[in-house]
Amino acid sequence: MADVLPDHTHAVEISEPGGPEVLRLVPRPMPEPDTGEVLIAVGAAGVNRPDVFQREGRYPPPEGASDIPGLEVAGTIRKLGPNVSGLNEGDTVVALVPGGGYASYCVAPAAVCLPIPEGYDAVHAAALPEAAFTVYGNLFERGRLRPGETLLVHGGSSGIGQMAIQMAKAFGARVFATAGSAEKCRACEQAGAERAVNYREEDFVEVVKSATGGGVNVVLDMVGGDYIQRNMKALAPEGRLIFIAFLKGATAEVDFTPVMLKRLSLTGSTLRARELSFKATLAAKLRAYVWPLLERKAIRTRVHCTYRLSEAADAHRLMESSQHIGKIVLVPDA
Repeated sequence: MADVLPDHTHAVEISEPGGPEVLRLVPRPMPEPDTGEVLIAVGAAGVNRPDVFQREGRYPPPEGASDIPGLEVAGTIRKLGPNVSGLNEGDTVVALVPGGGYASYCVAPAAVCLPIPEGYDAVHAAALPEAAFTVYGNLFERGRLRPGETLLVHGGSSGIGQMAIQMAKAFGARVFATAGSAEKCRACEQAGAERAVNYREEDFVEVVKSATGGGVNVVLDMVGGDYIQRNMKALAPEGRLIFIAFLKGATAEVDFTPVMLKRLSLTGSTLRARELSFKATLAAKLRAYVWPLLERKAIRTRVHCTYRLSEAADAHRLMESSQHIGKIVLVPDA
């Protein structure tokens, strides 16, 4: 591109482990793309629960990754590192990154850059990568969800929950969801859930067993804790329970008898530390199978609100309050 890059980027760093107040916007040296990487001028960056955990000191970045939080960005490629093919300066892309997204410039592996879908602006595109990679990899790869099967999504009003409902519905599954208010339940049903359960007022186990005649085939769980046993009860024979987070804790007293009696499978995964080759394979599948659905508007990202980079602390406060529906997105300061 014709214009010259600045010698620094503005980035949100974690000054020390702690609450949202430890986030501060500072100048940092301009990152340099290494072999197989690109430099992106960030138009928007998604905010995710792992960012909160990193800020608290509970989720350190993988070795070699930036200490700056932020796992997904959308923007314009400004520089190519060595041995990058198929991408050019000026291309608009979304990218899944192991860190560094809360910045005006971010380095990303070229293998996990995807074109911004037609009809999407940077804000809505930035809400895609973490949710799309996580949902596709867990529901369809690990969970083996198939058309005609039934799925229960916990946290259905979250960014991942909204993506899971829509993606599963688009691929032909019947979807149920849980959420914590009537408004959030409406959002789940608007996204495609056949029935959303307000977990403060109803027992999701009884609801899904009644609606399905015995239980769901797959549960996507980000809650953990006492949900683990209840998830087993909600599953049909040969059901699959997939863990992607443990907001209520990773430990619980569990009776595993249903695993044997109903021949259940328990699995789970994290994404950030996985090898690049795995993420690249997922990226290729998303481009082939999910991006056409995004461009046809069969799947949409739901953005709750945006904050400036300098307001990242407020974005984290909202994330921790769980009052949002869909994604929280950061945009550069004017």
